[in-house]
Amino acid sequence: MVFRNRALVRYIWFCIELDAYDCSECEPQSRDPETWGFSDEDNVRIVNGFEALFSTLGTWEPRPSGEMLQLDISIHSPSDSEHWFKYLTFEPDLPPEECALPSAEQQSVLIRSEHDDLRHGWRAGRQVSLPPWKVFQKVFAEIMIGGPFKDEEQEMEWWRQLPLVPAVTSVLLRQQTRRRWNPQALAQLFSRFPRLQEIHYEPWREWDATQDILTDRLFPELFRSLASSQQPLERLVIFENFSPDYAAAVNEESWVPPDWAPPHWIPLIRPARFEFCSPSRIASPDVSHAVCSASLRLEQLSASFIVEASHFFDCANKHTSWAWANLTSVALTTQLLVPGASLTRIEEMLREAAATALRMLKLENMEIWNGQKEFAMLFRYQHRRPHPLPGTRRSAVITWKGTWTRAQLSRLRPPVTDAWEAVARQQNSNGVTTVEEVLSESDAAEIKSHGDAIRYLDLSSSVIRPISLRQIQMEQMIRDGGHD
Repeated sequence: MVFRNRALVRYIWFCIELDAYDCSECEPQSRDPETWGFSDEDNVRIVNGFEALFSTLGTWEPRPSGEMLQLDISIHSPSDSEHWFKYLTFEPDLPPEECALPSAEQQSVLIRSEHDDLRHGWRAGRQVSLPPWKVFQKVFAEIMIGGPFKDEEQEMEWWRQLPLVPAVTSVLLRQQTRRRWNPQALAQLFSRFPRLQEIHYEPWREWDATQDILTDRLFPELFRSLASSQQPLERLVIFENFSPDYAAAVNEESWVPPDWAPPHWIPLIRPARFEFCSPSRIASPDVSHAVCSASLRLEQLSASFIVEASHFFDCANKHTSWAWANLTSVALTTQLLVPGASLTRIEEMLREAAATALRMLKLENMEIWNGQKEFAMLFRYQHRRPHPLPGTRRSAVITWKGTWTRAQLSRLRPPVTDAWEAVARQQNSNGVTTVEEVLSESDAAEIKSHGDAIRYLDLSSSVIRPISLRQIQMEQMIRDGGHD
């Protein structure tokens, strides 16, 4: 690129396209996990691609203050959408106004999914059988786990020797990349951007209970590295994507009967509730605590499904000396906001949230929410900016919005309301106004996924990239055959 044109670039989509594969490879038959994911050629392509990218961008001058250069990294194979996962799309990041319109990629996937492909579980545009467990090992393989490095330390050393890239200020890792990044590799990747201001990270949850534990042990190291970076990160958005259909598929296929069992015994000895993969994400307290620590220097934080809000606030209130000098917006998910949940536990969480908010000196917006198929719930606290007229104060606003009535939540006891009144007083607000928005039964029936829940809740915070939200909604619609 001509030197004088570099300053005009605001967005770079770095998309690595892996080798195509046929039906003999879409469902790996080997028992060796290292053969399930990336070929040697794929691994070399990734290494060469990153080396070329960093060598080029390392020569770019840093942007003037206030100007952003966003690097969007995607990895996929064109064959990913040709077998079991016909609804997958691979697109650049798009602004919200363009995400409302059907793209050429979206139109092509709708046409592709309409054909019968019984070998891969599709009939007349509907997924009639779930993918086998081994299929997930292909599409959700860990990046570079099988090479080209002899061990993990050699890979980390390779990341560390890549040139620094001070021009990049924002990194996107969107959910359309199903393949998984090792959190340790991400820590090294982010360290190559000394002027990094924002990260949008949308990993997929693990589908293996053992791997889930191992990954949760590595995530804290990643978030601690962000907290200790020389250049303070301003905005961190983490959205851990998931699919209940995928969890069901993994559990259906992953139970292996013992060798001694004759075929007619298998239905009798199969566990009634075998869970190789939990149906919903069980957030690790250690991960939530690490995100809490990493948020101290942020201006905006959103962490969805990878954290549990009650763990976050528990950590915050164990460290009473912590203060968030710059944080204006925080959005967190919690498994406590579900129909029939314990009111006592919700109250405890909201009191701890208010105690934490007292130390968020610039807080304008806090959202605690949850949403999956057929339900959604949001607690929002908003502190409105001071009125321009001297001596005029505005009320803070608490909003309850969800698919079930607040009859239970309306009985919140005085300690909860008093706690949030204290937050409002500290912010010089004229009390707290409470607003209730109950979504109708028809709205609840329209919520087919967590993507629909986000749309219905109309969150103030940006919890996911708009194109990612559209992809989640479209994928669920196609799996359900709703595009007929």
